[in-house]
Amino acid sequence: MTTHTTPARDTLVPLPAPAARALTAAGAAIALAGTFLAWTWTSEFPGDLTVTGYPGGLQILTLTSAALTLLFVLSGYGIRGLGWLTPGGTNSPVRLLALGTLGTTGYTMGAIAYELGGVVNLEPGAWVSGIGALISTVAALALPSDEPLPQHDPRPGTWQRFRNSLTAPAAPRAKTLPAWAEILIIAAAFGAMLYVFTYGIDIPTEDSEQFIGFLITAAFAFTAITRAGLISRITALTTKHRNVALTAALVAALCFPFTQDTAEYALIGVNILIFATVALGLNVVVGLAGLLDLGYVAFLGVGAYTAALVSGAPLSAIGVHFPFWAAVLTGAAVSLVFGVLIGAPTLRLRGDYLAIVTLGFGEIFRVTVNNLNGNSGPDLTNGSQGIPSIPDLNLFGIDFGLSRDIGPFTLSRPANYYLLMLVVTAVVVLVFRRSGDSRIGRAWVAIREDETAATAMGINAFRLKLLAFALGATLAGLAGTVQAHVNYTVTPEQYQFAGSVPPNSAFLLAAVILGGMGTLSGPFVGAALLYLIPAKLQFMQDYQLFLFGIALILLMRFRPEGLVADRRKQLEFHENDPIDVPEPRQSEETGAGIAKAGA
Repeated sequence: MTTHTTPARDTLVPLPAPAARALTAAGAAIALAGTFLAWTWTSEFPGDLTVTGYPGGLQILTLTSAALTLLFVLSGYGIRGLGWLTPGGTNSPVRLLALGTLGTTGYTMGAIAYELGGVVNLEPGAWVSGIGALISTVAALALPSDEPLPQHDPRPGTWQRFRNSLTAPAAPRAKTLPAWAEILIIAAAFGAMLYVFTYGIDIPTEDSEQFIGFLITAAFAFTAITRAGLISRITALTTKHRNVALTAALVAALCFPFTQDTAEYALIGVNILIFATVALGLNVVVGLAGLLDLGYVAFLGVGAYTAALVSGAPLSAIGVHFPFWAAVLTGAAVSLVFGVLIGAPTLRLRGDYLAIVTLGFGEIFRVTVNNLNGNSGPDLTNGSQGIPSIPDLNLFGIDFGLSRDIGPFTLSRPANYYLLMLVVTAVVVLVFRRSGDSRIGRAWVAIREDETAATAMGINAFRLKLLAFALGATLAGLAGTVQAHVNYTVTPEQYQFAGSVPPNSAFLLAAVILGGMGTLSGPFVGAALLYLIPAKLQFMQDYQLFLFGIALILLMRFRPEGLVADRRKQLEFHENDPIDVPEPRQSEETGAGIAKAGA
């Protein structure tokens, strides 16, 4: 008789899912409780982690990650109402949140030991949270994988997946909410985004440890809620109530300056808004029409220099003082003319050749304004010294250079310009939205996907590409007129292809790609990240471009469609992957009819 022996590794019994889920919740609860204990004995570490009973600094980030982990674990138990948060599954988001809790806690413990000179500086609260986060992570890794989405049609291809998505939602249909509840959810979502954005900006520049912890927590949390399908669900609601969503976004942005009590952080906000608005203008050229423009920052410079020349600056060679509305129109018109003059001879090129020509235009602009100093050329731009002392605006009797009190709030000079720039942004958003949804916008998308096929269908590709180029230049010039007044001065060094301080052409293009080409909100997300991170992590200035390149490589590998991707890009880059789709807007009868017709 033959005796069969079983290897030891086969006798290991995997942790059952209920036990793994319970241990994950227990570890997250322990990590959360540890944040109410002191993590170190001295207040020399940023955030003052010495207080018992009141979390502060990086403890708040660990508390947030642990609380989200608990919330998503509870959603897997079928608790009424919590299932709405995880239409795409709970296990994968729980793993990501547990890893985020461990990452934030472990980073904080390492930073304390490094800054203060050893692990002896860690108080019991840090060890409690660290052990709890480790237990939660190990248990979460034992959870089974989420079930893949059913694929009705075994044939590969984009069209089959799109047709299946109309009748196969990413998760069991949730109960239909009344319209008022959906509007409240949209408002809450934008309120949460405002809070996260404000929290990141309000972190002091010298507290780089806390900002790095914020990035770790935000990255894992965003990935988790995306994997859970919550982003897709909210996107479906904003698509259904588009006007409500735009109004909520505008109100949230309007509230930002009232949350700031220092001019420094309000200045970061207005610069982010300028950067994002210019990126949205570039999104017309790159995202909709598919034209790779590497010299787009030059149009921003054209608008800024035009505004500086006609706004009454003492060193202006023209010596005129237009009212602001006239300066804005002049800057936009001059940028439009430059866009047509540059685009007319170059837009017959395609691909890399067009990119090289636009890159050359950007450098030509910078060199030209640098030489218009009265020696190498006419005295127009004051050369490398630029045009300083641009006066503050005075609109409707309001001096934008002075702080003013509105009730209990004090608006600083940057806050005044933030509100003005918000009006400009609203105009740019309106133009982008209307043009993208129009017949011209659909023609741009057709040219982007296949110019030869679009031309064969009767589209005048050159005329429409020139229109996109001119519109993008106009929007950039519009933002440049405000930038000139915010910065007091314009110099050639502000408008380079690549540099340490955005906006420049490389960072503008990266903001569009990072956020999501062709989307409305994508450039705002990309611009906020690319401006805020260098502003807060100033100790990385020497390695900024190196880290920037690594980030782009990782983005192209793991999320090539961008952080905020449209449906077309998701299908293009993840054709063979299970995709997370929002709930179909058709009724069940309509979906059944489509499926029957397709069969």
